[in-house]
Formats: sequence, C-alpha cells, structure tokens
Amino acid sequence: MKPGSRALGVAASDGDDESTLCGALVRADRVVDDCVFGRCTVGGTDATPAVAQLFSKLGREDVQYLLLSGVAPAWFNLYDLQAIHETVERPVIAVSFETSEGLEPALSEHFSGNALDERLATYRTLPPRRRVEVNGETRFVRAVGVDDAEAAEIVRGFTPEGGRPEPLRVARLLARAGREYGERVESIDVAADSDSDGDDESTPN
Repeated sequence: MKPGSRALGVAASDGDDESTLCGALVRADRVVDDCVFGRCTVGGTDATPAVAQLFSKLGREDVQYLLLSGVAPAWFNLYDLQAIHETVERPVIAVSFETSEGLEPALSEHFSGNALDERLATYRTLPPRRRVEVNGETRFVRAVGVDDAEAAEIVRGFTPEGGRPEPLRVARLLARAGREYGERVESIDVAADSDSDGDDESTPN
C-alpha cells in the first residue's frame, strides 16, 4: 500500500431519530485529508443514498477505496453495497468487528410486512463475510469491486495498529463529535426559544 493511497471511511453515530454520518478521507500514512458530514434516519432505509451523497458532496476524485463501518448502521438501516459501488465507482469494503450468525433473525424480530421484506431483500444482496486477521485481531469483511484477497490487503494497509482501519477510526470519532455538537446546539436553540416565548408572555399590553 503506497503511503499516499486514500480511503474514505464512513461511520455513524446514532441519535434518537437521526444518525450522524461522517466520511473521513485518510491516507495510508494516517494523514487525515478531508471530511464530510451527512445524516440518515434511525430505523429507516436511507443509509445507501446517504453514503452516495456523502461521496458526491466530498467531491474528491482521488478517493481510491470506500470503507464502511458494518452494513447496518442506524438500527438496521442497511447498506446496499452493490448499489453504492455502482454509484461511487470505487471498491466498497464493509468491515465488521464482531462475530455474528447473521441479521435475518434480528430483522424478523423487529420488522414485519413490507418493512421486513425490503430489509431482507437488501440484506440478501450482500456478499458473504470473510474473516480477516488484522494485527492479531479478527475482523469480518464484505467487499464489492475487489476480490477477497485484495480486500484483506486494503483493510490491513489502512490499519497501521490495532484492529480498526484508520479511516473508520477517524470517521467514528468525528461522527460522534458531530452528533454531540449538533445536539448541544439544538438544546441551546430550544432553550432560547422557550425564554423568548416567556418574555413575550410577560410583556404588558
């Protein structure tokens, strides 16, 4: 992996109704080159277009790979990896950090009818998970646009230490910080509006 190779890592941080997405553009030598923010709905079905919009909004032609943190951010808001790959025209690699027997039982528990059918249809398009050993830790990788061996090398190449690829580590930190900042600003605005309403009510006629 060349030091200047760039990957856009996308991670999510969930609020009550919306999840903050961050795309962090990081080089293989750990230089953070750019970032971009977006949102998707917790429990919705808009994560796939949200990632495509992040990529477009960033506007960087030098992105070589797109790394995603898992396949079901924002409470089962599933990524369609093939659709994302076709949109961004880059290899797409989803990295998961825990063992799993699959999401179908959980989807069936929490959804029904058309909502379940739509999620199952997306889930069943995903390529199989492959185990990848990274610095002594086991990760699980799904890839579209590259074969399994190359996907493993890309993940290792962007993970200089620990078990989380640097683009995903940075994106995770920024997504959380962005969500928390947004929530603080929103709470201040709500408090200010409440104070303003109180002032209006106390003004003599």
